[in-house]
Amino acid sequence: MQGSLEPLISSLEKLDNEEIDLVILSSSTGTISENDVNLAAASQALILGFNVEIDPPAQIAANSLGVVIKRYNVIYHLIEDVTRAMRGMMAPVFKEVIIGRAEVRDVFQIRKIGMVAGCYMRTGEAQRNSFARLIRGNKIVHDGKVTSLKNVQESVRVIKTGFEFGVNIGEWNDYQVGDIIEFYVNQRVEF
Repeated sequence: MQGSLEPLISSLEKLDNEEIDLVILSSSTGTISENDVNLAAASQALILGFNVEIDPPAQIAANSLGVVIKRYNVIYHLIEDVTRAMRGMMAPVFKEVIIGRAEVRDVFQIRKIGMVAGCYMRTGEAQRNSFARLIRGNKIVHDGKVTSLKNVQESVRVIKTGFEFGVNIGEWNDYQVGDIIEFYVNQRVEF
């Protein structure tokens, strides 16, 4: 019905954003027709139907042309699916989350690896797959991926608060006693 169509289109148009343009090629009331399928095929679009039927020839054409037809009985579900689809098309946004801080207490030369910082985990945790920045004074002197994380010569995945460990950050070799290592991960931001 026309009374349902206008609020639906209005709601969909509000989803448009800077990264993705939502284009409504056609909107009408009534059964989904073969002409609707041909327009969708030519435009590489999909068909969204709300409380409508599909003509049998339109269903056959959609199957042969690879056109997706989605039908809904609840407007909210239609809007939710389109929103999810658009989120999946947008470039992901990440935020940095600090997971722990450690203090360098000694520096060791390890054959085949180079210089390794002997640390004490002050807060949080260190993770082998995380990133770390080396802070000397109040300046960041290096930022990179954790390449080695060891506890008593054993490779570990996580070091918790209060433990001593060895760490290597990328190709960095200029660790100094008193440096602070801040461990962080990049987490995807959900909209």
